[in-house]
Amino acid sequence: MLLLTLLLCGAQLAHDVAAGTQGACECASSCPDVGSLQRELRALTERQTSVEASLTDAQSQIAELKSKARTPVVFSATTAESGAIGPFNTHTNILYKKAITNVGGAYNPSTGIFTAPVSGIYYFSFFCHSGGNRIVNLQLMKNEEYIVGIYDHQTAQDGADNGANAAFVQLQQGDRVSVRLTANTHVWGYGAVTTFSGFLLSQE
Repeated sequence: MLLLTLLLCGAQLAHDVAAGTQGACECASSCPDVGSLQRELRALTERQTSVEASLTDAQSQIAELKSKARTPVVFSATTAESGAIGPFNTHTNILYKKAITNVGGAYNPSTGIFTAPVSGIYYFSFFCHSGGNRIVNLQLMKNEEYIVGIYDHQTAQDGADNGANAAFVQLQQGDRVSVRLTANTHVWGYGAVTTFSGFLLSQE
């Protein structure tokens, strides 16, 4: 009887040990590894950081493009005198006092000077009407640099003349452009026949 009892107790103990081992194995196989979870979490965090950086960069580029699109620069102005402009003893900026169009406000009718609000490629044109009995010499100036001009000789037979010129000019922000009347020359300033125009073609 005692022997039977010992055998039964031994069998029960072996069963309990086997059950415990199986449970531990099942837990090990079904429960995720903590280290693996941490690695996956770090990888997800890195991917999220990369996506956020790309999104921020894209938003900055969009904002820059919108800013450029919001910088229209167009002007056209004419002289508003009752007669001839000049001749003067020194080189003199033409004052195109009547602004027909001045989108962006970069042209100043009081000084005749256009100041570039942004860097880029600009297009400028200028036209004049004058009497043929005097020399005409107009110069498109970038700061103090001569770009292009209009010139007409003095003739006794020619009653009146028209002239025009234009140029694409690369400007940095703050550069100034004007039309200069050289010393001892003239143009007519009435009737909106002497004009100065320009616009921003491509912003840098």
